[in-house]
Amino acid sequence: MLTLKDNLLIFTDLDGSLLDHDSYSWQAAQPWLGRLSAARIPLIIASSKTAAEIAILQQRLGLSAFPFIAENGAQIVFPPGWRHPARIFGADYAAIVNALHRLHASFAFRGFADADDATVAQWCGFTPQEARLARQRAGSEPLCWLDDQQQLAHFRHALAQQRLTLTRGGRFYHVMGRGVSKGRAARWLIRYYQRRHQRPFTTLALGDGPNDLPLLQSADYAVLIRALRSEPLPLPATRRGRLYRSRQTGPAGWSEGLDHFLLPGKARRIAHE
Repeated sequence: MLTLKDNLLIFTDLDGSLLDHDSYSWQAAQPWLGRLSAARIPLIIASSKTAAEIAILQQRLGLSAFPFIAENGAQIVFPPGWRHPARIFGADYAAIVNALHRLHASFAFRGFADADDATVAQWCGFTPQEARLARQRAGSEPLCWLDDQQQLAHFRHALAQQRLTLTRGGRFYHVMGRGVSKGRAARWLIRYYQRRHQRPFTTLALGDGPNDLPLLQSADYAVLIRALRSEPLPLPATRRGRLYRSRQTGPAGWSEGLDHFLLPGKARRIAHE
């Protein structure tokens, strides 16, 4: 059992996890946000969103004192007071867009670079201003897949030939540089925290989508939040006892996962693979 007195680092996905998939509300998670803040436990966002989007959400959530992971692990951004430059993993955005432009003749898809702010706003349920922030990208490209599943396999192969990979989030597929993932970025940050504070940390990660699996596998303990619109995701059997699958979705499932690991005496259900 973990406690709030442990040297904890907590990593969290946003959409479908800390934030409701449709309304983007975090009301159901607010009590736990307050507890973690009072205990001074770092809560590190790891999202497919851009740095521009996350910075605003960090302020609203009261998490601006911590670094965050943007664009599925393509970028790590530090608080201004830390005087540490942002770190980019994988290919830069221009290279990704150029590679995708060459593939348009063979596959049917639309990325954020192929659309304007109004279209992205419609796809995501954003305002045009929010869509503009979502299009300020550094190292990944979300896209709507418009072809069949057989072509998707060929698309993955074509990307691999250009040292790019494809992962799936809650709404979009995401194209990134080879080796980029939330898990890789989280491991880098864990090592950074350990060097900065000269002590080990116990890690807990929460997420709901396929793109969150590397993040969950990088942590000591993991909460796989029930996704609203997809089948249950697999994790290795070796995680038994350290993996909790929530019954609820979104921020309610997020809070349920923290209840499971961090509230003494709380009824606990160990997930079986």
